[in-house]
Amino acid sequence: MRQDTGGPYLRSGQVAEQAGVNRQTLRYYERRGLIAEPRRSPGGHRAYPPETVALLTVIKAAQRLGFTLEEVAELIDTGRRGHPTPDLRERAQAKIAEVDAWITDLTTIRRTLSAVVSAGCDSLTRCTCPDCPLPFADLATDHTPEEGRPSPARHEPHPEEG
Repeated sequence: MRQDTGGPYLRSGQVAEQAGVNRQTLRYYERRGLIAEPRRSPGGHRAYPPETVALLTVIKAAQRLGFTLEEVAELIDTGRRGHPTPDLRERAQAKIAEVDAWITDLTTIRRTLSAVVSAGCDSLTRCTCPDCPLPFADLATDHTPEEGRPSPARHEPHPEEG
């Protein structure tokens, strides 16, 4: 850790390595406002305060919990304002509901795939097995954007597919 910018600091590579991200991610988070733009060292290098590593760790953990970068940015901004809000709790409850819906969808997908394997299906469109579980009727349920989640089984046609 260096000291020549008025306090201890880390260079980009050090922050990226300690936080488990690459330098491009670090700069992207700066542009998005997730982390503050750092001061510059006398040599012109980015000079990050040591707490940047902890903030990056929090950001990555929130992403693993299913929060988007936009949601993470909003939560960080709320925290920076210094007054407690129910925002994190409400968002976590909404994320739990999303995860529960994904689990339901994935359970349906797994059950259907198991049935395909057990039945010995040999074609998606012209299966010859006697007890073919196809078509995937349960998986074709389309979840609208208003429900806040896409179905993992949903197929978006390529623009050339019509």
